[in-house]
Amino acid sequence: MHGPDPATPYPMAGFPRAIFLKNFITRPNIEVGDFSYYDDPVGAERFEERNVLYHFDFLGDRLVIGKFVAIAHGATFVMNGANHLMTGFSTFPFNIFGHGWEEGFDGQVYLEHSRGNTTVGSDVWIGRKAQIMPGVTIGDGAVIGARAVVASDIPPYAIAVGNPARVLRLRFAPETVRTLVDIGWWDWPVDKISRNLAAIRGADLDALENAV
Repeated sequence: MHGPDPATPYPMAGFPRAIFLKNFITRPNIEVGDFSYYDDPVGAERFEERNVLYHFDFLGDRLVIGKFVAIAHGATFVMNGANHLMTGFSTFPFNIFGHGWEEGFDGQVYLEHSRGNTTVGSDVWIGRKAQIMPGVTIGDGAVIGARAVVASDIPPYAIAVGNPARVLRLRFAPETVRTLVDIGWWDWPVDKISRNLAAIRGADLDALENAV
């Protein structure tokens, strides 16, 4: 067994709505790991345009998505460009409309209030129409429920639901979570992953710890 080629844009024959996402990433401020896929019945290829919102180069924030991430239809990543400044009396973005309103505005203020990069770990499942807000980190192995609004960090192997998203429970005991993060099977060579699929699928921690 060797698994699919991560450089294959459409890894499922006859099912073009599912794409290996990294093959369609063109922006230097977006990084997607091998085997992470996005499923959309209408134009999954337009993920950068339709699912990553308010992502402006001048702000410098990055969207980093790990390996083996499953992203369901309509999930969106709201980046720092969506934020309005609250340092004055008004939150209205006068400067972007020009015609003199840009005068006296210091763009550095935006940078000073950026929430930083948005990071999704590996082996994460993001449900349909979930919304990931700026600057959050979603840990490895987490599950984000459909339509959840993630406005704060989600720990590894947590299940998070609701608006704002809250941790419902951990998928495994804390000591198991720590071991799984340390093992990081998603970073193994593909042939090693293939040899140990039974342990990964079957939640056989002993076998993973002793995998060859």
